Amino acid sequence: MNGRKISSGSAEGEALISSEGISFYGGVDPETGIVLEKGHPLEGKSMAGKVLVFPQGKGSTVGSYTMYRLSKGGKNPVAIINRECETIVAVGAIISEIPCVDKVDIGRIKDGDRVKVDADNAKVILLD
Repeated sequence: MNGRKISSGSAEGEALISSEGISFYGGVDPETGIVLEKGHPLEGKSMAGKVLVFPQGKGSTVGSYTMYRLSKGGKNPVAIINRECETIVAVGAIISEIPCVDKVDIGRIKDGDRVKVDADNAKVILLD
């Protein structure tokens, strides 16, 4: 699948899918990578080491710094795929050096799929 490069790099891993936007500030524990937001489809799940797939970010601009803290502690997603990447996630991915692409048909990716994100070439490859 083709998309648009937001943040450079490539990574692969298991897809963790959310049908809803993610607020990193207050919605994700920066020490563990576990989603804390009550009622969120990913509540209680860890994004650490996963290819995180979600429509778009939401919430405070401090979310970019939360993404950076996740990265510094090794609890970050290895890559991010969005339908539409907004500023909070874009800045967070760039400063955290997390490969990120958007403009991708995220409905084609299923939870648990093995996915490769080649952000430099704006491609998402389903490996399974």
